[in-house]
Amino acid sequence: MKAIRDPDHVLAAGLAAIRLQFQVPAHFPPAVVAAAEQAARRPLSAHRDRTDERFVTLDPASSTDLDQAFAIEADGADLILHYAIADVGWFVEQGGVIDVEAWQRGTTLYLPDGKAGLYPPVLAEGAASLLSDGPRPAVVFRVRVDQAGKSRLDGAERAIIRSRAKLAYATATEAELPPGFADIAHRIEAAEAARGAARVDPPEQEVAALGEGRFELVFRPRHLSESRNAALSLAANLAVADALLAHRTGLFRVMPAPEAWAVKRLRMTAKALNLDWPDATTLTDYERTLDPAYPAHAALMIAIRRAGQGASYVAFADGKVPWHMAMAATYAHATAPLRRLADRYVVEAALAIATGRPVPDAVSAAFVRLPKVMARADAAAAQVERAAIDLAEAVMLDGREGEVFEAVVTDEDERGVRIQLCAVPVVARVVAHKVEPGDMLRVKLVEANPATRSLAFARFT
Repeated sequence: MKAIRDPDHVLAAGLAAIRLQFQVPAHFPPAVVAAAEQAARRPLSAHRDRTDERFVTLDPASSTDLDQAFAIEADGADLILHYAIADVGWFVEQGGVIDVEAWQRGTTLYLPDGKAGLYPPVLAEGAASLLSDGPRPAVVFRVRVDQAGKSRLDGAERAIIRSRAKLAYATATEAELPPGFADIAHRIEAAEAARGAARVDPPEQEVAALGEGRFELVFRPRHLSESRNAALSLAANLAVADALLAHRTGLFRVMPAPEAWAVKRLRMTAKALNLDWPDATTLTDYERTLDPAYPAHAALMIAIRRAGQGASYVAFADGKVPWHMAMAATYAHATAPLRRLADRYVVEAALAIATGRPVPDAVSAAFVRLPKVMARADAAAAQVERAAIDLAEAVMLDGREGEVFEAVVTDEDERGVRIQLCAVPVVARVVAHKVEPGDMLRVKLVEANPATRSLAFARFT
């Protein structure tokens, strides 16, 4: 769960119910744990020694499942990103019990009180994680980034690396980061803007105590180092996608543009948040003006993320160019194999291409099966996230029954009128007649029920 944090554990009972309702795995079967423990001891016999190079990781301070480490060097006017990705494929036997379990799970599920991992902790938070407590195996991509921010995959290899530092977004200093970190991120971000990308990275929400048993949802500021780190991952994923597409293979992440009705609803949300969105400004252009440091902007960024038609996976098909609207490019997921099943296969394909070998048959066959498996996993993750958000909203408003809120009508469908509250980042429904999107309403909170994760409002006149 990246959207909500619960440091005071006020959501504990509700989260336990969510885990039960959505059958979130509490542990791994003993056979999978045993196989993972054995796999963690597998000798590293196919890896080049790169332990003398200064790789670092950059993640939330509490993270232990570290997918990426990086080093940067200059090559004339270009910058070379050495992007080390956890070598999950080295530990997981195709068709073995770890692999079968991973195909059942598809992705790591996040909740505010913890996660249900894709792989057992002995791998995901131990032997396969790029922690700084010893040498680790990785697939190291050599990504060339030119002055315009265009990235290209120049090579890849299996290597043993040693992270020199486990850096955290909130505390990392410029001196601790590799030289060129800010420059390479700036180039990548400039290239995004030039091609009209509309990538949205909303901040995390946190349940904060107000005292006397009351709570509110607040936004955790997004650190500059976090945005720059995301740019490195983006560059690697774009470079890998281009390489796969050129070799007529691969698995791609695609996303269509939001439909007109969704953009109209977002404009109503902006109005509810008292934000000025000029009629002549497109969604893509308006997104670039949003700053997550401002709560109203952050709330709209989250609304934008939820308003799209959703991203999905597709395997390469002749005559079709896979396209991701938010990236304004062909895009693949390759940089989080500890957390997403699909990435392990994309990494293996890119490694084969970069080293002049055929893509393994098992990888090509997986590309055909993965879209359905990942769609199921993504849907499960979305259900869990939505339930956690509903719970947090109900807890936040519990005890405020009878209070009247200003709201804006965002749209209407067969289930009623959808409203966006103006004072708090809550979307709800209410029975209201003879209203249109954009109309202001006053609504009274009738019930906030954390047990059912539900809110009930009535129009107040």
